[in-house]
Amino acid sequence: MKPVPELLIVDDNPADLGLAREALSGGSHHTQINSVEDGEEALAFLNRTGVHASAIRPDLVILDLNLPKKNGLAVLAAVKTDSDLRRIPVVIFSASRLSQDIARSYELGANCYVSKPGNLNEYFAAVRSIEEFWFGLASLSLRGG
Repeated sequence: MKPVPELLIVDDNPADLGLAREALSGGSHHTQINSVEDGEEALAFLNRTGVHASAIRPDLVILDLNLPKKNGLAVLAAVKTDSDLRRIPVVIFSASRLSQDIARSYELGANCYVSKPGNLNEYFAAVRSIEEFWFGLASLSLRGG
């Protein structure tokens, strides 16, 4: 049996986290969703330290750029330079549409950059499209699979 995909959403906005969870709740991939609200906690989760020592490493990270403590670009840089983490796909999901944010994200190794839509239906469609692409179409090395 194929393992349930593990997703880590890193976003400090509780409303955005709630919307993403709602969008994914009826998804066909029955994704296990974990979330953290700042960049330092994201790295603790990924490195399985502190309160996240027993965390299952995610198969995909959806990462906002504007985060407290450590911004998304710093988290992305840390992930993509770590030999244990760099194979995890990271999708930047940010309200920023600035060309320098998009370019810098790709320079640091982002696998995809999606701008958060302002419309609720488009937001749901964007989140579901990310899930469908990464867990439905892309070939990932899921744990044990």
